[in-house]
Amino acid sequence: MRTVQGDLESALDKLFGRPIETACAGRTDAGVHALGQVVSAPGAPDDADPEDVLKALNGMCGPSIAVTAVAPAPDDFHARFSARSRAYIYALWDDAVPDPFLARTAWHHPGRLDVDAMNEAAGHLTGPHDFRSFGRLPDDSASAERVLFELRAARVGSLIRIRARANAFIQQMVRSLVGTLVQVGEGRRNPEEIRAVLAARDRSAAGPVAPPHGLCLVAVEYDSGWSRPFDPAA
Repeated sequence: MRTVQGDLESALDKLFGRPIETACAGRTDAGVHALGQVVSAPGAPDDADPEDVLKALNGMCGPSIAVTAVAPAPDDFHARFSARSRAYIYALWDDAVPDPFLARTAWHHPGRLDVDAMNEAAGHLTGPHDFRSFGRLPDDSASAERVLFELRAARVGSLIRIRARANAFIQQMVRSLVGTLVQVGEGRRNPEEIRAVLAARDRSAAGPVAPPHGLCLVAVEYDSGWSRPFDPAA
């Protein structure tokens, strides 16, 4: 199966003449997009010129993959484990008529959603919680404790953007949060019910997993401050 990480590593292998392993800040399911992905490549030569690497990678990987910046990193830097937080935006289009220009990047929901109710429900989810109801874990012994710093929905016309930022996410967590908030927006759940969903620590208590194509990783935060993620809300 073709992946962005696989294509990038293949290009780095050709560029440097040896296998180069990479680490990504955020793992994304098939169909999910990324505008603010950060990738570390500890095996790359220390004397490589960042501008030359940037041009070469875009020449080999573009236009389906775009590398926006290349910079040297500290020896102990790891794109995933050094991250302080990650931010995702999920896009919804709730007009009765679909928008063909947004079909690949937004979930079309033909009924109008109550954004105020969705934000009321989201308020019960922020903070440190066990998010077992909203995602999948590799095994029963794994911790589902995460700190959700931000979860809010904003409307511009028929386009709704749900922004989620946390120290980390469990698998399918953002899409499960969105699926549950959409049920609130439809009036099928009361915002207060979300407290019970969270407390249940049972995946069956939450709403369905939203389709992957509406989700996008937009920013990754580090202590160093040298990374330059794309974030439309920054």
